[in-house]
Amino acid sequence: MEFSEKLRKLRKEKSLTQEELAEALYVSRTAVSKWESGRGYPSIDSLRELSRFFSVSIDELICPDEIIEAAADEKRAFVNSYRSLICGALDMLLAVLLFIPAFGNGADSTATVALLELTGVSSWLKATFVAIICAVVLEGACSLVASKLDAQTWGKRLLVAGMVLSVAAVMVFIMSRQPYAGIVCFALLTIKGFLITQGK
Repeated sequence: MEFSEKLRKLRKEKSLTQEELAEALYVSRTAVSKWESGRGYPSIDSLRELSRFFSVSIDELICPDEIIEAAADEKRAFVNSYRSLICGALDMLLAVLLFIPAFGNGADSTATVALLELTGVSSWLKATFVAIICAVVLEGACSLVASKLDAQTWGKRLLVAGMVLSVAAVMVFIMSRQPYAGIVCFALLTIKGFLITQGK
């Protein structure tokens, strides 16, 4: 008998709903549903709690092959969460472009200024710079939240969105002849790309 069937049987023997079991284990009802449908395994800590709650050994709950698969799932989830956390932090780091002197102040001036002090370019271009930086920073904040909430589906989507926004930022800054800002964005994009390819 597989883990999902054993868990369902044990829960029904105690006349518990999935929600009641989830509350007893301090996990979400979705997690219990996922375990019982065979779409995933509990973490090692959750397995211990299940073992205590039902007064059975972990070996009775889950076979060695399933334990190995559960550990691999947990490791994969940890790596994905860690990657989302780092990429989100890198995206939020782009906020420094709002304050550091990394923008050329038009063709007439050789001085570099902070974005908020930029006067030598058109207002729509300045607004575009602010919008792209704010979009990347907001996406980074959302990635941090998703990594803390263990929302893997959202984490993957935000990772893709972060890469797309970072590429867009590099293109905007390079096409508008803002090399310092473009270099900062490109460096962060390269680090994120390296992290993502290493996790595959």
